[in-house]
Amino acid sequence: MPDLAEIRDEYEFLDADDRYRLLIDLGRALEPMPEALKTEATLVRGCSASVWVYPTKGDGEGLHFLADSNAAITKGIIALVLATVQDKSPAAILATDIEGQLAPFDLKNQLSSNRTQGIPNMIALIRETAGRY
Repeated sequence: MPDLAEIRDEYEFLDADDRYRLLIDLGRALEPMPEALKTEATLVRGCSASVWVYPTKGDGEGLHFLADSNAAITKGIIALVLATVQDKSPAAILATDIEGQLAPFDLKNQLSSNRTQGIPNMIALIRETAGRY
C-alpha cells in the first residue's frame, strides 16, 4: 500500500467520483482478514457498516492491524486510517495525530455522515490497543 502522503497527493487532484474509486481501490488492496477473525470481539461499534479490526504484534516493536468491512467505501476509509499507524510501535501510534493526518482528505464533507461516523471509534480502538502494549 502506498504511504499516506502519496495517497493524499493523488486524492487532491481527483473529482468526487474518482475519489470514491480511489477509496474503493485502497480497500481492495488491504491485506485479507481471515473470516475466523471477524467476530463480535473484533467488531468496531458505532459504524453503519460492519467493520472489524484485529491487532497483531508485528516484527520487532510494531503493531500490525488486520481490518475489513462489508462496505467498499468504508473499507477504503479503513485503509486510510491504517496508513497512519500500520506497523508503528505502540508509542508512535499513541503519539500520532491520526485525525490531523486524515484532515486533508476532508472525509466529513466528501462522504455522507453514515460513512464516517465510525472513524472516531476505530481510531479509539487502535489507540486503546496501542496503550495495552
